[in-house]
Amino acid sequence: MIPRYSRPEMVAIWSPESKFRIWYEIEAHACDAQADLGVIPRENADAVWKAKDVEFDVARIDEIEAVTKHDVIAFLTHLAEHVGAEEARFVHQGMTSSDVLDTCFNVQLVRAADIIIADIEALLAALKRRAFEHKMTVRIGRSHGIHAEPVTMGLTFARFYAEMDRNLARMKVAREEIATGAISGAVGTFANIDPAVEEHVCAKLGLKPEPISTQVIPRDRHAAFFAAMGVVASSIENIAIEIRHMQRTEVLEAEEFFSKGQKGSSAMPHKRNPVLTENLTGLARLVRMAVVPAMENVALWHERDISHSSVERNIGPDTTVTLDFALARLTMVIDKLVVYPENMMANLNKFKGLVHSQRVLLALTQKGASREDSYKLVQRNAMKVWEQGADFLTELKGDDEVRGYMSEAELEEKFDLGYHTKRVDVIFDRVFGEH
Repeated sequence: MIPRYSRPEMVAIWSPESKFRIWYEIEAHACDAQADLGVIPRENADAVWKAKDVEFDVARIDEIEAVTKHDVIAFLTHLAEHVGAEEARFVHQGMTSSDVLDTCFNVQLVRAADIIIADIEALLAALKRRAFEHKMTVRIGRSHGIHAEPVTMGLTFARFYAEMDRNLARMKVAREEIATGAISGAVGTFANIDPAVEEHVCAKLGLKPEPISTQVIPRDRHAAFFAAMGVVASSIENIAIEIRHMQRTEVLEAEEFFSKGQKGSSAMPHKRNPVLTENLTGLARLVRMAVVPAMENVALWHERDISHSSVERNIGPDTTVTLDFALARLTMVIDKLVVYPENMMANLNKFKGLVHSQRVLLALTQKGASREDSYKLVQRNAMKVWEQGADFLTELKGDDEVRGYMSEAELEEKFDLGYHTKRVDVIFDRVFGEH
């Protein structure tokens, strides 16, 4: 991923230096297990650890690979340059390249998942804080982009909190599923290596042994992992879209923080654009872009092919780096979001009481009118508000048929805004637990 949308901690996981360090640890721990089993001499296993503080020369490994056309062999050759050819002759004993590649990839994905999980937890904290801050800040709810009935800004934040909390659970499951390793040799039969080696290596790396591998770890695990990240990205976009809507000039119920010296347009000095949430919408597309290739990687030929390899070399770093950046950016947006309660109330009242139409409808049915007649009575007065700018309550009071069922006082009572917020505590308790 380009530096503009990257954060150092996540980028470091995918650096060549980190990859070769993990490869080295896999090989060194495997040698320890082989020595414990008496398969190789203990002194040879100990000799491999002479390289534990070595910074592997990426350029040198690339130089060797240019000849061998094989990345793992190039690394092993470079390792022998540090350990000694004689001492390193038992390295990779009974193993195949995928043992190293797949186990390393899963270590990297686990480490990436830990960062993403921490990112989601930080976002949840921001959403919860803003939810309680605006628990009773009334705004109009919308369906199809059209005014519906009142909600609160706190409920909007709480809704996003609940969605991200589900994503947290998904990512924890995805991390658990991807945390496997395989040191099972060619075609996964353990013919040339004891399963105890796999168990030892996995324990040292914080993984579980893959119950059954071929020459690769099954890619349904990876498909589930990238799918979970795709859902997180969609939730990011869901929040971003709401903020972008709220920042529209005609709405302006909230907006991204506009810092001192910030410029919105090279041509129009007045502009304050929702650039961060627009950016998040785009980044979400990039994360989701990895889901289909990850699904297609599940179907490999027989015990192994490498059709998945080029895909994963791209989507592994790009997707995790992008999602990490997006989550951090969204957390900052939520933390600094500027909310305008007065504008929310002005928008709610724009159509002069129209948002209370359902209360009147229900009251008429309880007074004896059929639902069909109640709907007709309410709608004909509501249309005057839409089309003529009339006041809804005034029109209802002047409608003889409506007044045949309800008094002015009864009609006025149906326009109490507090009616729509009376269950907010119940919803908050469901989302956040007892507070």
